[in-house]
Amino acid sequence: QVQLVESGGGLVQPGGSLKLSCVASEIIFSRNGMGWYRQAPGNQRELVARIANDGSTRYADSVKGRFIISRDTAKNTWYLEMENLQPEDTAVYYCNPPYTPIPWGPGTQVTVSS
Repeated sequence: QVQLVESGGGLVQPGGSLKLSCVASEIIFSRNGMGWYRQAPGNQRELVARIANDGSTRYADSVKGRFIISRDTAKNTWYLEMENLQPEDTAVYYCNPPYTPIPWGPGTQVTVSS
């Protein structure tokens, strides 16, 4: 089974930046590419960024202009670069193919606080 492991989270002050990584244990064949989700306590999981197999990207309005999703196919790795982080970005971040998920990884905690 393919396993996903997210990393790179941490505590950052408002306005700060983080780069998250998502490593798959093997090649993922996904019709829908890869996405980054986040979930704050008590909230639904939200798809904030996605990258299609052709490299095109889409973002939720809440993160547009601040987050960038990218991939390194050779390394089975995806990234989420986050800039100008705000407290409302605080959540556990997960990667998973949009709409066709595989088992979820542990996620990585991002906390934005002064």
